[in-house]
Amino acid sequence: LMGENSRQVAQAVAQRLDTVNQGLPKGVQATAVYDRTTLVDRTIKTVRTNLLEGALMVIVVLFLFLGNLRAALITALVIPLSMALTLSGMVGTKLSANLMSLGALDFGIIVDGSVVIVENCLRHLALAQQRLGRTLSLQERCERVFAAAKEARQALLFGELIIMVVYLPILTLVGVEGKMFRPMALTVIMALAAAMLLSMTVVPAAVALFVSGPIGAHENRLMAIAKRAYLPLLRTALQWRWPVVSGAVVFVLLSGLLATRMGAEFIPSLDEGDVALHALRIPGTSLTQAVDMQHRLETELKALPEVQTVFTKIGTAEIATDPMPPSVADTIVMMKPRAQWPDPRLPKAELVVRLEAQAQRVLGNNYEFTQPIEMRFNELIAGVRSDVGIKVYGDDLEVLLAQGEALAAVVSQVPGAADVKVEQVTGLPVMTLQIRREQLARYGLDVADVQDVVAMATGGQQAGEVFVGDQRIDLVVRLPETLRARPEALLALPIPLAASRQYVPLSSVAGFETLTGPNQISRENGKRRVVVTANVRGRDLASFVQAAQTAVQAQVQLPTGYWLEWGGQFQQLASASQRLLWVVPLALLLILGLLYMTLKQWRDVWVVFSGVPLALTGGVLLLWLRGMPLSITAAVGFIALSGVAVLNGLVMVSFIRQLQDQGLPMPEAIVEGALTRLRPVLMTALVASLGFVPMALATGTGAEVQRPLATVVIGGIISSTLLTLLVLPVLYRMMHAAEELPHA
Repeated sequence: LMGENSRQVAQAVAQRLDTVNQGLPKGVQATAVYDRTTLVDRTIKTVRTNLLEGALMVIVVLFLFLGNLRAALITALVIPLSMALTLSGMVGTKLSANLMSLGALDFGIIVDGSVVIVENCLRHLALAQQRLGRTLSLQERCERVFAAAKEARQALLFGELIIMVVYLPILTLVGVEGKMFRPMALTVIMALAAAMLLSMTVVPAAVALFVSGPIGAHENRLMAIAKRAYLPLLRTALQWRWPVVSGAVVFVLLSGLLATRMGAEFIPSLDEGDVALHALRIPGTSLTQAVDMQHRLETELKALPEVQTVFTKIGTAEIATDPMPPSVADTIVMMKPRAQWPDPRLPKAELVVRLEAQAQRVLGNNYEFTQPIEMRFNELIAGVRSDVGIKVYGDDLEVLLAQGEALAAVVSQVPGAADVKVEQVTGLPVMTLQIRREQLARYGLDVADVQDVVAMATGGQQAGEVFVGDQRIDLVVRLPETLRARPEALLALPIPLAASRQYVPLSSVAGFETLTGPNQISRENGKRRVVVTANVRGRDLASFVQAAQTAVQAQVQLPTGYWLEWGGQFQQLASASQRLLWVVPLALLLILGLLYMTLKQWRDVWVVFSGVPLALTGGVLLLWLRGMPLSITAAVGFIALSGVAVLNGLVMVSFIRQLQDQGLPMPEAIVEGALTRLRPVLMTALVASLGFVPMALATGTGAEVQRPLATVVIGGIISSTLLTLLVLPVLYRMMHAAEELPHA
């Protein structure tokens, strides 16, 4: 597909097939067997379901904590409005709606700013009604809402800008990782910008217009219970400041140590539902023999009850975008829907093992198992169709092959290695003419005399021209195909003697010998190349490559002038990690700058910024508990998490400082500010985390990519909330301890 929507192309193909089938004989029908749009539709369905379920959870949380249906609906209205603006931006920038572009959207994070605005407006309206003893007029509501929005707007504005800033490192990715993750970052930034615009305009106006009835000055029962549980914990934390801070530091250090022990991968493998396998046969296998062996293989695979159909591509098409010899077959195994399997809960890995066992019943083949799109993806990344490719460079093909065999033997012993193969560079049978020079001398012949006869018999020699109209066609004489392939027939060729008109048979001066010649010679970077390929099963890619590199370095010594290069998906992981390694610190420095512009004091900046490491610890811990390795999608979750942690801390510190400016002593300001901001902190944490719960628990197509991101955000928000509610007030008091001395 080149610049076209896959669904539109599929519809056009279906219409064309209907026309074709009308002209086919009865009982014969053409059909599109492998349709990528089926996978696309399943993936979009998963994304849509997760977004809808997350939105419903967000609305429920808003109603429970706000206790006002109109206010909850106004806050929830930000979701469809921001999505409408986001989709308009996607249309304008020509971003398609897919798993990557929509996979990181969380309606909880999108409505965080509006949640704080609405909560502060309700608090101001309730206090004004309590003070006046009556409901407010529209003018009075507008004044109170304006003051409430202005009070929270500066901190929220910078907080939401910080969330958008943390996505900037993703925009710097290049290559394959850039094409995959830049749409995700652009979509999230557009959604956050739209939500920020709505929280400054539509949300306050809607609150002033529609929240007109009596508003209770007291929190609902849920918040009353939360405050009764939180207040003693806060006082205890403020009393035992050093143990609390020391525990937080130890927690961060242990999580960092745990992160170094976790594996890593580029992106989680997407379960496409179907299986692709390569059937590799001896080079030189005839097309007839290959088709016969492939029929037997397809029969064995279809015997499994989970398999719906099998189809194969052998050889090279007219447009040689994927040239292959007849000895290699691309086989696509289409699976039935899981509901029709004998055991619908059968893991994909176990199904691949059963397919491999079934395929091994057909002798004479080697197999590589992968998935259709994953196969092409790996091929585009590193030129190989497996997860890992070890490229050996040098000059001598025999030395390259020997080193490749040694590498394959070492890599196959690494846990997790599967389908370890050396690129088939030899094995092509070559019939070689061996001339006996002493016999030539006895008959007075030259080597050229013999070679000319053999060349004429096998390759042909022009004997004249044939005129067809105004065309000239060369008339070539050579032996028929049946005789050219028989050495005994060629050995009977007569060789004319120069001294007389007599002849001697070719067998008197030469013979044929069948040798194994090169099947292919691949070159890259100006050198010959042999590739050792391997798939990874049962472990993460990064730890497998690290273990394989260690084993190869210890057991394989390459000759002088030969070197190797590791290729595959982990190259993109390494490339993205190296780029993020210097871009993320720049983004963190920009965040520090924005925090200083807001708070004007470095002490408060470091207090708020301390939320970043403590937020990351929760994400690492939950990833470890769920047995997930680190990946670029998990890194996106960590990036989003940093922004949310800074936003909550900024809101609380700003309010504590506001209370101090109003004359409240610092200890009382900390307690009062923490209690007052308990509801918005809990609401923003819950809506952000619950918005990702459907993604974290999803099992549909594409859920493999979303689960690490959602897991990181949920775990991180839990730890970030604990920080904001307990550790952050402690840090604030320790940073401002000198201000208490005059009051002592």
